[in-house]
Amino acid sequence: MIKANCRERFTAADFDFVATTLARSERDSVTLVDLLTDEDARDSILDSPRLVEAVLAQDGTLRISPQLYFYVLIRHVLKTTGMTDRRVSDYLASLLETFSQTARMKSPADGNGNPVQYVSDMLIALRRASPMQTFLIRAHVGNYALFITGIFHETVQRRTQRGAPDMGFYEDMGRASFKAVAAHQVARSCALSGVFETLADGFHEARLALNRVADSLLHLDDSHAPHIPFLT
Repeated sequence: MIKANCRERFTAADFDFVATTLARSERDSVTLVDLLTDEDARDSILDSPRLVEAVLAQDGTLRISPQLYFYVLIRHVLKTTGMTDRRVSDYLASLLETFSQTARMKSPADGNGNPVQYVSDMLIALRRASPMQTFLIRAHVGNYALFITGIFHETVQRRTQRGAPDMGFYEDMGRASFKAVAAHQVARSCALSGVFETLADGFHEARLALNRVADSLLHLDDSHAPHIPFLT
């Protein structure tokens, strides 16, 4: 299950990277104490344009975690779309972190303990799923639809020409899935109801934001899995 928790999982190397990057300017300098002890200060610091520049200016492998890498980039883009809720940025960063590992793109359950890879199979699996499995499968459909139309939109469009589902299909499925899970008890217990509601109402805008991340920031070749320049 994907959670909005990237900011809770930053590493010591991440904090050092942030502090070192911003220490170049006395006006913007921060201390590790600021980052570690004050959530509001941390969130404000993470919005600094200097961090985006530092991430994008790196040559070769970044010595920061994928959660910091994706959070900084997606937060930078979402701020220009009107999606200013940091939890939405956090959730989408977690989504990119998870799905950048292609094996994690499989559905969590089909009722028989087997992975499900296609949206049609996921929808069939809902017929015999338990309430918890229903939540996980619907959340995965929303996540999957947003990821492939956001990061691999050119592939979706190309396959549409060969009879595969089009962008509208995935947007409708993603929107409906996020709307369905927003009211679920699990979503409420994980403080994700608001995130899912935002993604349901703004699925198209979120997809376009991920298009920009893929095209302008990650420079992905859509025929391959993402090449992410961080150490694992």
